[in-house]
Amino acid sequence: MILAGDVGGTKCNLALFSEKEGKLTPVFKQRFASKEFAQFGRIVKEFSRQAAPYLNGDRIDAAGFGVAGPVIKNRVRATNLPWTVDTENLIEELSVEQVVILNDLGATGHSIEHLLPEDFCVLNTGKYEHGGTRGLIAAGTGLGEGILAWDGSRNHYQVIPSEGGHSDFAPHTELQIELLRFMRRRYPQVSWELILSGRGFRTLHEFLSPDVKHPTFEDPDADPAPVITRQGLEKSCPVCVQALDLWCAIYGAEAGNLALKVLALGGVFVAGGIAVKILEKMKDRTFFQAFQDKWKFEPLMNNIPVAVVLNESAPLIGAAYEALAAIGK
Repeated sequence: MILAGDVGGTKCNLALFSEKEGKLTPVFKQRFASKEFAQFGRIVKEFSRQAAPYLNGDRIDAAGFGVAGPVIKNRVRATNLPWTVDTENLIEELSVEQVVILNDLGATGHSIEHLLPEDFCVLNTGKYEHGGTRGLIAAGTGLGEGILAWDGSRNHYQVIPSEGGHSDFAPHTELQIELLRFMRRRYPQVSWELILSGRGFRTLHEFLSPDVKHPTFEDPDADPAPVITRQGLEKSCPVCVQALDLWCAIYGAEAGNLALKVLALGGVFVAGGIAVKILEKMKDRTFFQAFQDKWKFEPLMNNIPVAVVLNESAPLIGAAYEALAAIGK
């Protein structure tokens, strides 16, 4: 039995998997609101209590957790939460011998080879190169970026995490240059994550039309992003339409930057909760046009496969398989 977790700034998904002949099957899954718990250990305790009937007398052999934040020496300080998660505490908490902590995007990266064809929406077929480096980008509560490098000796992809989402935003058009100026008045550093995350939608909306407001803007506990994206998709609010267009163009541009930096001939995978929620917009070419708009490198960009990861359990799956692999080490 394997316990896996996807630990994010908004929610924590935990699941129990059973293993048979190297294949993992989920047997119980639960979602928790992250901010309702002062420590991650309390979520683990509550999940363990709820999952006990599904163990059927078996014990948990290993656990794997994908956490939003940089993992250093088996320890991570969550980026958008006041939590510290480390293997030593979790081994004691769960009474298991093997606990693996991964960056949340790294966990998604480990899932790619275990997902089914229907778990992807192809935005650009391109020309896949076997063993080619892959790029992984995921916008949600924050922006994650990672690299998947082929390991020929082990015949699989090695996941290399990064914190590229916190690097400096590079505007691509005159409008985006004005956006940068607008954001510089608010923040000492304008990172990609400030835009390419859930909170970025309100920022873009206020930049495009500060006088147009929605009721959620006045509620400090409300998230304006679902309203803006929904009305943008429905085309019921012109400012929301513009905000969604601008957001997708910036997302495509940064995904293209990542593809160039790692020469992603093995493809670029777009994960995270936002892309799935605005999938119809992701498919209308706004994203890919910005992705491939790299002047002399446009032909190269057109040959790079691009796909959205539809399976929102991908980080759980990746963390679970890494925990399973740890048992055999």
